Amino acid sequence: MRDLARITEDIANDMAARAGEMLHRHSPEGRRIRQRQRERRRRAIAKVLRRMILAFVAIVAAAVGWGVAVGPIGIGGLMAAVVAVLLAWVAIIMLSTPPEPTPQALAASDLPLLPQRTEEWLEKQRPALPAPAARLVDGIGLKLEALAPQLATLDPREPAAAEIRKLLCEELPELVDGYRRVPEGLRREGRDGPSPDRQLVDGLSVVDGEIARMTAQLASGDLHKLATQGRYLEIKYRGDGGV
Repeated sequence: MRDLARITEDIANDMAARAGEMLHRHSPEGRRIRQRQRERRRRAIAKVLRRMILAFVAIVAAAVGWGVAVGPIGIGGLMAAVVAVLLAWVAIIMLSTPPEPTPQALAASDLPLLPQRTEEWLEKQRPALPAPAARLVDGIGLKLEALAPQLATLDPREPAAAEIRKLLCEELPELVDGYRRVPEGLRREGRDGPSPDRQLVDGLSVVDGEIARMTAQLASGDLHKLATQGRYLEIKYRGDGGV
C-alpha cells in the first residue's frame, strides 16, 4: 500500500509540474521572460554577424592593399585570404559563445551583466524545482530585469556591489544547489521542521524581497544603507532532510 501511495504521489507531482510549466509558458511573466530571451538571442546573433562582416572587409581590404602596393596576390594569395576569412569567422563564433551559466560563471561576471547571467542560471534550474518555487523564479527574473539598469552605473568597488554579488553569486546558488542535493524522494518530507520544498520556497521568497529592497535603495542612492543592513537567508541544512 505504501508503494502504491508513493507511486500515486509521484504521478500527481509530475502532473502538477507539467501543469505548472504550461501555466508558466502562458503567464504574462513567462511570456515576458521568453520575449527577453528572444531579444537577447537576436542581439547576440546581430553582433556576431557584424563582427564577421567587419573581419571579411578587413581581410579583403588587406588583400587588395597588398595587390596594389606589392603586386598581384595570385591563386595562392586568394586561397590564403579565403582561409583567413574562415579562420576569423570560426574564432569570432567561438569567442562570442557565452559561457554555460554556472555559479562560477556568475562570480566571474561583470556587475552590469550579473542580473542577466543570474536569470539565465535560474532558468536552467527551473525543471528541478517544485511548482511554487518555479513561480518565485519568474518573479525574481522580473526583479533582476529592474535591477540591471541600477548596476550599470554602480561602481563595482562600492560595498553595495559586494552585497549584491554575495546574494546573487553565493547565497542564491547555495540555496538552490543545496535543495538539488537532497534526494528527490525526501524533498517533500519534513524532519523536525519544514520540508526541503518548503525551505526552498521560503528562501527564494527572502531572495525575492532582498532584490526588491536592493533595487529600491539603489534607485534612491542610499548605498550606505544597502551595504550595512544585515540580512540572512533563513534556509540552512537541517539534518538529512533539510536544504
